[in-house]
Formats: sequence, structure tokens, C-alpha cells
Amino acid sequence: MRDGHYFGSLEVILHNVRSNHNVGSIFRTADAAGFSKAYLCGITPAPTDKFQRPNRELAKVALGAQNFLQWEKVRSTVGLIKKLKREGRTILALEQSKQSIPYSKFGIRHSRFALVLGDEVRGLPRSVLNLADRILEIPMRGKKESLNVAVAFGVAAFSRINSARK
Repeated sequence: MRDGHYFGSLEVILHNVRSNHNVGSIFRTADAAGFSKAYLCGITPAPTDKFQRPNRELAKVALGAQNFLQWEKVRSTVGLIKKLKREGRTILALEQSKQSIPYSKFGIRHSRFALVLGDEVRGLPRSVLNLADRILEIPMRGKKESLNVAVAFGVAAFSRINSARK
């Protein structure tokens, strides 16, 4: 791991993201954007299995980023968020909801935050959204209602959210 390489604490939490390809892409983007850690919650696949064998599908897309970005497998997203909040993290959920605001209108005041992303079909459950300090959304102008989870992470990671590093 590249300790000291990152500015502040930028972390991503993946809640039940199912696709190895999406997770690999998020690892690669998180490393490029300066995130320090990925929490892989629930059924989200990890770079290695319980026997420490590499996940070849994930690695194919991550292109080695899984070797640089710290990661941790966590059973409960809710438990993790409560712990991170006690440690002073701001929790940002990326989801469309009645409480969400456009990501571009949210200014980060510090760089200790975790960005939570949900599964490819249902997104984030109410139990996670209720714990978020803010719910951010990417405004959609076309006919489709959402982006692929890895693409949405890329938009958010390299946007105003990433300006926390400056």
C-alpha cells in the first residue's frame, strides 16, 4: 500500500455490488482519484477469496489497482457506517431519492469522507440512506434513469467531491 500517498481520508463503500467487473473498475478509478480504501460489504466480491486466491475477473478490470488500494471485506454496511461516523467520517450516499441533491451542488469542507454506492439493481437500502450525512445524485438528462455503478462512481470521484483533496 502507498501509505502517505493520499490527501486526507477518501474511502468508498460498496454495498452488495455484484459484478466483478464493476468492482474491478471501481478499484481502478478509486486508485486514480486518490481514494485510500475500499470497503467491500455484503456480497461484494473481493480481490481474493477466503483462501487468498486471486479473483481473476476482478483483477482483469482493476489492472493491478487491487494491489495498491487498501481494501477490507465487511459483513454489515450499517455497522461499518456507524463505526466510520464515530471516527469522524462524513458519509455521502450516491443514490436517487427524494432527499438527494445534485452532487455538483454539494461542497466538501474537509477530506474525511466515505462515498457509499449500492448494488446494480436496487441501489442503497433505506437503512443505509438513513445513516448518510448527505444523499447525492447525478442528474440524468436523457431517457435512462441511472448510470452503471462504476461509471457513477467515476463521475462522483473526479467531480467536486474529489475537490476535497485540493
